[in-house]
Amino acid sequence: MTSSPHEEPRARLLRVLDTLTPWDELERDHLATAARWVADGSPLHRTRKPDVPPTHLVSYFVVLDAAREQLLLAAHRKAGLWLPPGGHVEPDEDPWDTVVRECGEELGIRACASSLTGEFPLFLTVTRTRGPGTHTDVSLWYVLDADARSVTWYDEGEFASVRWLTVDQVLDEPIEGLDPHMHRFTRKLRQRVRR
Repeated sequence: MTSSPHEEPRARLLRVLDTLTPWDELERDHLATAARWVADGSPLHRTRKPDVPPTHLVSYFVVLDAAREQLLLAAHRKAGLWLPPGGHVEPDEDPWDTVVRECGEELGIRACASSLTGEFPLFLTVTRTRGPGTHTDVSLWYVLDADARSVTWYDEGEFASVRWLTVDQVLDEPIEGLDPHMHRFTRKLRQRVRR
């Protein structure tokens, strides 16, 4: 049996989801929710900003300067939160290709997959967004390697500012000002780094 063009991206995405080991019960629940969403034939990609369809796929990328043990966070203008950079996965675009595209557009650097994870995500979340046009993002969280000094520009239309924080500084930040899953991701990353 041959697969249709629409089945192949779904099958690829399900394989990506299978690479993830849940950090906690919430990630286990989010992975199950995401797998059901992908398998049931629901639209995966945003077709009209900001909320059509009401659930769509996102690729986040957390830039890690391993030598300094720092992560890059950006003050997202629309969300009003400190988040990793990233963006919506386009139709027929592999989520890793979204990381590559968005990294160039938002930070002006080449995406370099972390040796910790390669071109696979470390984390997955299913989150209802804030503000007008609320929708649900199914977000794959990738890790990139970069020297902090290489990030000399960012998209000021997307972000009010960017800053580098150590893992401990991220965990000391009040969660109300961050992506609601940032502390959980950071703990999972810290465990992976220390292996």
